[in-house]
Amino acid sequence: MRNYIIGDLQGCHASLQDLLATLPPFASDRILFAGDLINRGPHSLQTLRTVMQMGDRAQAVLGNHDLHLLAVACGIRPAHRDDTLDEILAAPDRDELIDWLRHRPLAIHEQGHLIVHAGVLPQWDLEQALSLAAEVEAMLQSEQWIDFLRHMYGNQPARWSDDLAGYDRLRCVINAFTRLRFCQADGTMDFAVKEGAAAAPEGLMPWFEVPGRRTEEVTVVFGHWSTLGLVMRPNLIALDTGCVWGGKLSAVRLEDRALFQVQCPQARQPG
Repeated sequence: MRNYIIGDLQGCHASLQDLLATLPPFASDRILFAGDLINRGPHSLQTLRTVMQMGDRAQAVLGNHDLHLLAVACGIRPAHRDDTLDEILAAPDRDELIDWLRHRPLAIHEQGHLIVHAGVLPQWDLEQALSLAAEVEAMLQSEQWIDFLRHMYGNQPARWSDDLAGYDRLRCVINAFTRLRFCQADGTMDFAVKEGAAAAPEGLMPWFEVPGRRTEEVTVVFGHWSTLGLVMRPNLIALDTGCVWGGKLSAVRLEDRALFQVQCPQARQPG
């Protein structure tokens, strides 16, 4: 069995099918997804169904667009004008899809790789990151999940402390795993800057460049940051290569770091 990790799909079902067709055909292989399965692309419903129907062969971490769907479906947040969620919200299997999505993890540890959607705060080591992800997962899978979604949004607290509790604690964790790009040297998160790493204002740096980051000994795999593009380092793999913007959809085989890519039609104009 081999493990492939695929970057942000964002509803680009045809590109997913094209990419899967390039992978060597072994039925026992696992397909892992770095979050943002849906939204902005043209076929969010078909994409979500396809991944769900892969059963135990597939696993996906939650991304910010996936969480946005949960909030819209519960009437907690309005849909954005560029959302492509209407087909999901009107689907006869809507409830099954929503229930499946909210039972996805925030982080996966697979063969020495920590897979998240966006980032990991520099204060967290592998054990703490997985433990904190499990706290949020337990809340999303509990009877209190809708109440949690009502308190999920907001940029504060922007800096982690082990003393954080309640919804503040969970919000800080979910922001790091699903929204993080830049932070200060002390781990204070910034959510305003979305450009590439070279555009960091003074005092900010990509989260993975913070000196002393405690996950340096594990390879972190993430998506979310299309303006960063493909990055492959000994302890880092960034996989959002802008499929929905007319870039590429990328997959990496974890066992040997073989890279597979397909060119994607442009579904959205940047900005």
